[in-house]
Amino acid sequence: MSTCDNATADEAIRTLRRKYRLTSWFYDILDYPWERQYRRWRPALLAEVRGTVVEAGVGTGRNLRHYPPQATVTAFDLSPGMVRIASKRAKKAACQVSLHCLDATRALSLPSNHFDWYISTFMYCVLPDHLQPLALAEMVRILKPGGRFKLLEMRYSKDPRLLRRQRLFAPFVEKVYGARFDRHTLEHLQAEERSEICATRFLKADTYLLIQGSKKPPPPA
Repeated sequence: MSTCDNATADEAIRTLRRKYRLTSWFYDILDYPWERQYRRWRPALLAEVRGTVVEAGVGTGRNLRHYPPQATVTAFDLSPGMVRIASKRAKKAACQVSLHCLDATRALSLPSNHFDWYISTFMYCVLPDHLQPLALAEMVRILKPGGRFKLLEMRYSKDPRLLRRQRLFAPFVEKVYGARFDRHTLEHLQAEERSEICATRFLKADTYLLIQGSKKPPPPA
């Protein structure tokens, strides 16, 4: 990245960190209407996850109790406030959990070629599009060759009635969470040559998109 690009990225990260300084205090209350459906998805989403796992954008730790005991989870979030809340939920997890305050675009303290899994639920819809290639590059860096990932994101629906409802809520969602329904996570991932998308499917209507894939092994010498 150029100096200008670095400055732009730094400012975007600072903006998100400031937003969540306040949002973290009320996040679970504000998110409750959506969590009623998310909590039905989490067990199946994480049931097969084993080995060394990194969860990017852990938020308040809603996923942590659903990891099986065979997982060793390194979870991080940009917001210290979110990490503090997640630490309380980590105590009830069946697996070993370590929590960190890290930027997903520059998680430099995490080792390369180390993790079996990379999990992220609703983080990429918060990241501005110009930061997403950086975060995906970090995902690929820290995964082992053949390591797998699951990304769950929100998208605008093509159903006119559902789209109208989303547009009604969109200003609130962006104001409070910094999230948008028009991010291009799938397209950024398709452009990441070191990763392979294995499957995509919607968990509800055509709005909640689950992207599954893996890090490509290195080419033969």
